Amino acid sequence: MQSFIVMQGQTYLEEKELGMIWARKQGSGGSLPHFWQRVQEVKEGDRILHYVKGNIVAISVAKTGCKIAPRPSSKQNHDERDDHGYLVELDYHELEVPVNIRSKFDAILPHLPIKYSPFQEDGNGNQGYLYPCNEELCIKLLELISDSNIYQVDEEQLEFAISTVRQTERNSFIPMLTATETEVKTKIRLGKQKFRRALVPLWAQKCALCEIELPELIRASYSKPWKDSTDLERVDPYNGVLLCCNHYALYTKGLIAFDGQGRLHITTEIPEEDYGKYSIHSKMKIARNEKNKPYFKWHKRNIFRG
Repeated sequence: MQSFIVMQGQTYLEEKELGMIWARKQGSGGSLPHFWQRVQEVKEGDRILHYVKGNIVAISVAKTGCKIAPRPSSKQNHDERDDHGYLVELDYHELEVPVNIRSKFDAILPHLPIKYSPFQEDGNGNQGYLYPCNEELCIKLLELISDSNIYQVDEEQLEFAISTVRQTERNSFIPMLTATETEVKTKIRLGKQKFRRALVPLWAQKCALCEIELPELIRASYSKPWKDSTDLERVDPYNGVLLCCNHYALYTKGLIAFDGQGRLHITTEIPEEDYGKYSIHSKMKIARNEKNKPYFKWHKRNIFRG
C-alpha cells in the first residue's frame, strides 16, 4: 500500500461527488508535471489524503488502479480539452473535524521529504496535484486525524443518545483508519528490520567510530532517511552506517557527516574543545565501502549542518 496527498482546492467538491481523482495526460507544450504523472502510480487499495484550503478534509481508498479515461464531470458543458487523462476511482471518507496543517506544522515538518514535499516550509501547500506521502508522514497525519476525529469525538458522544453512538460505531471510517495505520507501521517495521540485519555484519557488529559493540547500544543509522528514500534504498545496507547511540544522534541530526572517502566532518556548532565529550576528532576516518559513497555524499549535502 502507498499513500498520497492530493491538493484539490476548487476541484474537491466535484471530485468527491464523482468519487475520483483525475489528471491530464498531457500538459502544455507536451510536457507533463510530476504531480500529474504520479496519478499513474496509484493502485487499488492505496490511500489518498485530501488537502483543501489548508486542511486535510478527507481520506480515500482507491477502488481501482489508474486508467485512461475521459474526465467525468457533473457539469453538462465541461472543457473538451480535459477529455483524455488519468483516472482513479475512490471511496471518500470525509473527516468530521478537518486537520489544519499550519496549526500542526511543528509536528509535521520533521517528516517532510526534501524532494516532492506537498507542503512548503511555512506550512502552506505546494502548487500541483498529487504528491507522495511517505510512511512516516502518513503515520503523523493519521495520528493528528485520530486525535481530532476519534478520541475527541468519543468524549463528546458520552453526552449524546446511545443511538448516535451506535451509528458512529457502524461508520466505516474508524476501521479504515486503523487498518491504514497498521499496514503503514508494519511496512516501516519490516523494512527497518531487513535494513538492520543486512547492515550490522558490514560494520563488524560495532560502532564505526568508537567500536562499541554492545548490541543494546548499537543503531542502524540511515544516511538517506526513510522519508527521502525509495523502497529499494530503504533496505539497501549501504545506505547507512552502524553507530552507537551517541554517534547515531549526531549523525541523524546532521552534526557529523562522512565524505566520499569516509573522512569525518564535524559541524561548527560543536566547539573543538568539546570533541572529546563526544568521542570524535577531526582526523577520524571510517572504512567505508565504495557503495556507501553516494549515500554519504547525499547526507553531507542535504543533512549535514556544516
